[in-house]
Parts: sequence; C-alpha cells; structure tokens
Amino acid sequence: MDDRGFRLSDPVSKLRDSDPTLLVKNLNVDIAVPAGTLHAVTDVSFHVDRGETLCIVGESGCGKSITSLAVMGLLPRKATLTATTLSLEGVDLMSLKERDFSNIRGNRMGMIFQDPMTSLNPVYTIGNQMEEIYTRHGKGTRQEAKDRAEYLLNRVGITAVKSRLGQFPHQLSGGLRQRVMIAMTLMCDPIMIMADEPTTALDVTIQAQILHLLADLQDEFNMALVLITHDLGVVARMADRVAVMYAGRIVEQGTATQVFATPSHPYTQGLLECIPIPGKSEPGSHLGAIKGMVPALVGDQDGCMFRNRCPYVMDACTHGNVPEQSLSDMRSYLCHLGSEQAAINLKSGAFVTAAQ
Repeated sequence: MDDRGFRLSDPVSKLRDSDPTLLVKNLNVDIAVPAGTLHAVTDVSFHVDRGETLCIVGESGCGKSITSLAVMGLLPRKATLTATTLSLEGVDLMSLKERDFSNIRGNRMGMIFQDPMTSLNPVYTIGNQMEEIYTRHGKGTRQEAKDRAEYLLNRVGITAVKSRLGQFPHQLSGGLRQRVMIAMTLMCDPIMIMADEPTTALDVTIQAQILHLLADLQDEFNMALVLITHDLGVVARMADRVAVMYAGRIVEQGTATQVFATPSHPYTQGLLECIPIPGKSEPGSHLGAIKGMVPALVGDQDGCMFRNRCPYVMDACTHGNVPEQSLSDMRSYLCHLGSEQAAINLKSGAFVTAAQ
C-alpha cells in the first residue's frame, strides 16, 4: 500500500495527473420503497479539481446528501448505485471491493457530516477517535498520531488541545465538535473533502468562523472541496463553481459569478428571487416565492420535474427528456427555454409577482 492508501499491486492505483480530483458522470441512485422505486438521484454529473470549491445547492430533499453518500460509498443497503464514471484522481471507485474502498475513504477522501454529535462516537474520547484514523490507514505510530491530532486541533482553533484529546464528544459545544470533525477529516491529509451542510446546527457567528476555517485549510492543504448546502449566502462566499439540484437532478451548473449574475433555469431564478439583496431590496418590498411542493420521486418520471411550479411551463415540459442548454464548457442548464428567453424571464421577476 502506498502513502495514498492504494494497493500497489492493484492496477487501478496508477493515478493520472490529468484527471480531475473527483469525476462523476451520470450518477443514479435508486432506493426500493413499499410504493415502488424512489429515484433519489438521476443522471448527475460534475467534477472538482484540487484547490477548487464546488457548491451543490438546493432545497431539502433534492438529493444533495444522497449524492455525497454515493460518492463516499456510504449508501444504505437498499440503495442501488449506477454511474458511467465515479473516480478519484483516475481511480475507478465503483470497481473497488469494500475493503479497498475503505482504504481510500477517510484517507484520500474525507467527509464532514451535518451533525457532529451523531457522527462522533460517544463512548470514545476525541483522542482515541482521531488517533485510530491515523493508525488504521498505516500513517504512523500512535505517538505520531497523537502529535498529528494535537497539531490539527490547534490548527482548527481549539485551545488546551492536550486536555481536549481526553474529553468525550458530549463534553464539547456544537462549534467545538464541528471543529473536531474537521480536524479528524484532515488526519490523513485527504485530497478531497465532502462537506454536507457543515454549519447547519451552528449559530451565525460560529458558522462564519467554520466557513473561514474551511477556506483557510483548503488553501493550506490544496484540497478539492465539495460543499453541500441550501444557504445561498454560503455559496456566494465559498464557491468557485455551483451546481443547482432539484428533484434529484442537477438543473444548472456554472461558476458562482455566472449563476448568481445570470441564472438561466427557472428554479435557480426562483431561489435567488427569494433572497433580499442588501442595498437593492427595499424595506417592505415583496420577495419571491416558489409555490407548490417538490414532486414525488417514486415511480416512472417523465418530462420536466419543475413544471408544476414553473411560471413558464409549456406543452413540451410535460413529456420526454428535457434538453441540456450548453452555454460554454463550464455553463449549462436543463430547460426547454433558450438562453435569450431565460434572460427575458430573469428580468420579469415572475416569482416575486407570484408571491404578491
């Protein structure tokens, strides 16, 4: 096994520098439920490179967390995963046996979970859990693991680190637990981190500190970061590129500047119209609202999944595949509306009108 966690005898361990750090193409996750098959994720494709932040954004239930669990190989047993490509620096993750995958997970790729209280083991000290990750992946001795843990706890802004290593998760505040979770993820110097709404359970001040910390650590360790959130304010501060998800699909992708300045998919436009803009939104003015509910994802799916909530729905939206409108190599969206019509719709403020 080399220092990246791959078996040297395994031909898939030969990494290619030209490959993206994480490459996902046509990812699908189906889950058997009593009513039929739940299509939790459908035809999702994205990539992220070293030092880059990709934010996956969307309302609750759109498939963000399931996508992250699929990438990390942590789906429930009833879930079925298919993909054209799911690779980490050229290594085909889908071809690996569970033992080989576990040598990569926590080592070359890490995950920061939404709630650190349920992610940390309550019966082991912080030190035990951090040191186990380091020694489990053969990075060094127990003393080296302890030294690494002390360094990282100090790096994430935790004081009195020697005493913290002897404490249990319940003895720490929410903000400290999240910092511990970040430090734990960095124990083996991963090349990619998947962060699933890492600031949801924290107050606003601590949220800002955690986001600033993640950005600093990303610069220091040159990691690829996939940040999953429903907070567009977080996206605006953190993202290099944005993928907008709805009903298990990525409906729009682009750089953060492109998506915020000229959103093309009606769903993205609706999300942005729901947010007040400092200096532009007048006190007492109406904000946008997307009426209706996310559709059920059980059973056969046909047509645009947003059509029942879209003010621009047309006959073509009710059946068949939705075309991908490609504006550039980095910019695309799923919709029957062309880019010119999308620009006109953006100026109309249809979701604000509907909310009045």
